[in-house]
Amino acid sequence: MQQTLNDAVTAAWTAAWDEGDVTAFDAIVTADYQRESTGTKKVSGLKELQQEILDVRAAFPDLTTRIEKVIASGYDMAIFWKSTGTFTHPLRGVPPTGRVVETRGSNALTLRDGRIAHEQVTWDAVELLAHVGIPSLGSAFEEEETGEVVVDNLSGNLPQDIMKGFNRQFITGVTVVTTVDEDGNPRGLAANSYASISLDPPLVLVCVQKTSSTYPALFQSSHFGINILSNNQLGTVKTFASKTPDKFADLQWHAGPNGVPLIDGSAASLEAEIKERFQAKTHTIFVGRVRHAEVADVNPMIYKAGHFFDGAQLEEL
Repeated sequence: MQQTLNDAVTAAWTAAWDEGDVTAFDAIVTADYQRESTGTKKVSGLKELQQEILDVRAAFPDLTTRIEKVIASGYDMAIFWKSTGTFTHPLRGVPPTGRVVETRGSNALTLRDGRIAHEQVTWDAVELLAHVGIPSLGSAFEEEETGEVVVDNLSGNLPQDIMKGFNRQFITGVTVVTTVDEDGNPRGLAANSYASISLDPPLVLVCVQKTSSTYPALFQSSHFGINILSNNQLGTVKTFASKTPDKFADLQWHAGPNGVPLIDGSAASLEAEIKERFQAKTHTIFVGRVRHAEVADVNPMIYKAGHFFDGAQLEEL
């Protein structure tokens, strides 16, 4: 009897994950089946599991799963597995990397009347992205708690106008983030969300909005460039802040050691190897280790509240 159940679970698992037949789980779970992730603490049902399988298979069309061990004792069962697939299509808004991913996990099952009533898993789609190297910043996705009594709750989401007003008071430099797409074409966008993390090792970060036309190329790339624009590059920043299709058409630039476009005339430029990609709701935070840097004897441009200023004389450009 136990061996029959083991075989049924293994067959349903293979049919669903390897062949996309998610209805195979219908016959082996109870009507009130629940699935709990040990990582995210999320609890879901059969429909959510089936949709997750379809989403993962769409992102990893060549996904194959091998069940390495099944251990059963009474009403408890444990499945140990390994999956391999190529990340070739988007998953939950994350662009594909084209890389082969191998991941392992285990599922602890609680049985009732010969069917799975509860499943505790070490893996879900969020965990998969973290395994790929694209973790999410949990606090950026937190949901507001709801309750029957609200007492002067000043927490939660601020109106965007307030945040925009706050940000406009912050004086920054002006940078253009650059990379190349899969065809080797230069891509870039204007950004002021650059920061140095440390000097030893030399780490920097930049935050990029997911709706940017450069975002897919940047996400798939292994390197990015940061160009700190000079007083003479007001036209350059306006080009990169625009929706011009080819922002490099009339631009003088040279390739860094790893092929990243570095803009001529910049106050400083660097090329960094992407080490981390953190998902943060509408943006991705790219952390890079600097591999090359250039500094020129020109003054940088300054930005505040929609205006650009001479970095030396502090006069508006």
